Amino acid sequence: MSFPDSWKNILVSNVPLYRYLPEELKEQLHGYINIFLSEKRFEGCGGIEITDQIRVTIAALACVLLLNRKTDYYPRLKSILVYPHPYVVEHWGSIGSTRVHGWSFRVGESWSTGAVVIAWDEVNRQVRDVDDGHNVVLHEFAHQLDEEDGTGARGTPILGQKSSYVTWARILGREYRNLQEKVSRNEQDIMDEYGATNEAEFFAVATETFFEKPLQFRKIHPALYSQLKDYYQLDPARWFKG
Repeated sequence: MSFPDSWKNILVSNVPLYRYLPEELKEQLHGYINIFLSEKRFEGCGGIEITDQIRVTIAALACVLLLNRKTDYYPRLKSILVYPHPYVVEHWGSIGSTRVHGWSFRVGESWSTGAVVIAWDEVNRQVRDVDDGHNVVLHEFAHQLDEEDGTGARGTPILGQKSSYVTWARILGREYRNLQEKVSRNEQDIMDEYGATNEAEFFAVATETFFEKPLQFRKIHPALYSQLKDYYQLDPARWFKG
């Protein structure tokens, strides 16, 4: 299946990472995008109209996480729900024995029931600010990878060999605790403090940073970078070095 030039222009404009990909990975990405778009349904919410710009941009970032690996293209995922702006979500919690009701603004979510939710203007904001190290699409689709084994998001995607899980748990567990300690001391890290929330969010935030700031990430967290490089079968630091 051909890949339209107009879609390539969208990638150049909306996916800064695409500009750094080697040519063979660009061609692979084009094919993955075609398959992704043929299998997944995009739904506009809050009055937004789904355009090629939205579909191709989100599909490209989702498929970057699949490059160089055998993949079923997020088999549990059926729909991508796109809002024009951050959206309000109702939630319930507990303080002691008291049930607490509240509302929160969100820019993205990953549901194990087959959907990813994205606020489109957050994607655009992150395109304009390429140095902030945040990418809501990479983040939410990392959660989808984490949930592929059907046990929920735990910060451990399907790794293959059993021995890989031991090393993964040791290194990511240590790095997660280190980030928690930094946050408790109000110290900055290249990874966003949201990664200290739980192991699942740590994996998603680490994935964002791995692709968005690979050179700094490799320098500051070499063991964590190596684990993600082995898992994703990609070495983005080499792309940015040219």
